[in-house]
Amino acid sequence: MNREIIDDVRSRTPLVHHMTNQVVMNFSANGLLAFGGTPAMAKYIEVAADLAKAADALLVNIGTLARDDIPALIKAGKAANQKGIPVVFDPVGVGISAFNAEAAKLFLKEVRTAAIKGNAGELAFLVDIPWKTRGVDAIGSGDAEAVARQAAKTYDTVAVVTGETDILCKDGQVFQNTSGHPLLTKITGGGCLLGSIIAACLTTKHDALDQAYAAVHFYGKAAEYAALQNHVYGPGTFLPAFIDALSYDPDRLE
Repeated sequence: MNREIIDDVRSRTPLVHHMTNQVVMNFSANGLLAFGGTPAMAKYIEVAADLAKAADALLVNIGTLARDDIPALIKAGKAANQKGIPVVFDPVGVGISAFNAEAAKLFLKEVRTAAIKGNAGELAFLVDIPWKTRGVDAIGSGDAEAVARQAAKTYDTVAVVTGETDILCKDGQVFQNTSGHPLLTKITGGGCLLGSIIAACLTTKHDALDQAYAAVHFYGKAAEYAALQNHVYGPGTFLPAFIDALSYDPDRLE
């Protein structure tokens, strides 16, 4: 992990415009603040473009998508593209319904992304690779690296496939990350907050794949560190310890 990426984020406190799902807004805001970024939470069309223009990165998460949200997401995404800031897309539950699928594919048609992050089932759906899912979770098995490669190629982006081993791909180059802890799967928004951290890291001047890897690896190490604390007994005590760990120096977590 290139710790300069983490240091660069913390020296500039980038503003990340979140157009995210309602379940995770508070957790995402607190987690990004702890990490070193600044969150903004608004997905109304009246402010979508203006806030994207003021931001350093845009995160779009479709976990609780409504029809009225779609024009706002696209408007913000186009404004972000015009400004030249990174757009991170998190297709939460994209395969749950035809509505989610159509919205995701319309967004990806209209907006250029710097990164697409999701579990294997979500990214597999976007590139028409069969994968068994249940709700927002990928429960089947398959070749996650093939999914990452295809998603990166199809959308000309950094593809981040999360799982027990995270697979990251851009321009045919593949990184694997094994940091993390099972308790991340027992709290709401464990994956969604990762999108915020990736967005913040993509605002630095480093290589895009290195930026995404730094975010994913640091996030996993923070989870490992938090889970080891004596006062952590399960998901409820893990969550505040994890928020604390996101604020720590990378060397402390390693």
